[in-house]
Amino acid sequence: MKIESAEVVVVELPLNFRFETSFGVQTHRTVPLLVLRGEGLEGYAEGVMTALPGYREETLAGALDLVERGLLPAVVGRDWANPEALAAALDRFRGNPMAKAMVEMAFWDLWARSLGRPLKDVLGGVRDRVPVGVSLGIQPDLAATLDAVAQHLEAGYRRIKLKIKPGWDVAVVGAVRERFPDAHLTVDANSAYRLSDARRLARLDAYDLDYIEQPLAYDDLLDHARLAQRLATPICLDESITSARAARQALELGAAGVINVKVARVGGHGEARRVHDLARAFGVPVWMGGMLETGVGRAHNIHAATLANFTLPGDTSSASRYWAHDVVNEPLEAEAGWMPVPAGPGLGVTLDRAFLERVRVGGFEVTGGAA
Repeated sequence: MKIESAEVVVVELPLNFRFETSFGVQTHRTVPLLVLRGEGLEGYAEGVMTALPGYREETLAGALDLVERGLLPAVVGRDWANPEALAAALDRFRGNPMAKAMVEMAFWDLWARSLGRPLKDVLGGVRDRVPVGVSLGIQPDLAATLDAVAQHLEAGYRRIKLKIKPGWDVAVVGAVRERFPDAHLTVDANSAYRLSDARRLARLDAYDLDYIEQPLAYDDLLDHARLAQRLATPICLDESITSARAARQALELGAAGVINVKVARVGGHGEARRVHDLARAFGVPVWMGGMLETGVGRAHNIHAATLANFTLPGDTSSASRYWAHDVVNEPLEAEAGWMPVPAGPGLGVTLDRAFLERVRVGGFEVTGGAA
């Protein structure tokens, strides 16, 4: 299939709520949306990079520069046998998996649409809906935390994830567990702790958590393996898993009893599927994470989460939690803790072009390339 042209539309959207984690606060997202065109069809993806490198090293400005000057010129104007072939052509650019994921994921959508099949079928998915939980940012106080947990349990979400950091951890989790003894609870530290905090983290074992997510440094597998030996609660890795190779090393070290798969973090659907398959071979469950995506990225995540080893509730909660007005025309809403897979070829969503023009803050087009 030939990619004939590409367009990046950068939009700025306010979040419906203040989202605080251990590394900062978000009140809005600047979102680059990629449209690949070929054979009269369009394929969509979005970038999840942030302005500053708080989550991983990639930044919005750097990624867009690479996409415009490197990645798109390498693929536009060329015929591609399949998405794997396109992904292989991007390997000569080192690192930058989130930037590469924009291009790879948009082509998966375009490819599936050209076949007239839903993306989940092309990826090998096995279900028509996926279980979803919710990720709650650090709240202003304990009362607000308890209210937020109650609200989302009443809405049917199947797992509650609490963001934690030093000084906002054991007491908060204890209070939530006391109020909601039967809830599936997890915590996410976003790398806020050190191995020397192992004794404090071990106090969380008392609260029957499903897992503790990314407690230590984003690039440290060894210390996570050491910490895992000192905790009864499984460790889930997020930021540390940037590729299938990183996943294999983490699993061999015993650093992860659960893996959070974020398709964009690992470079796209092909690599995410390899991470999924490795974890399954090790008997380790995975779940679908989120990066505050719009409907484009959310639809990609929903389709990918239909693979067999996505057995734990993910972060693909209702789009209306995040956005007063989404960038796609189709509503992506959870129903009693389950998210239906969008119907139709490819992602099953279409862009709300009129809205995009109202919130657009930048972008560019690429109409030909030389690899």
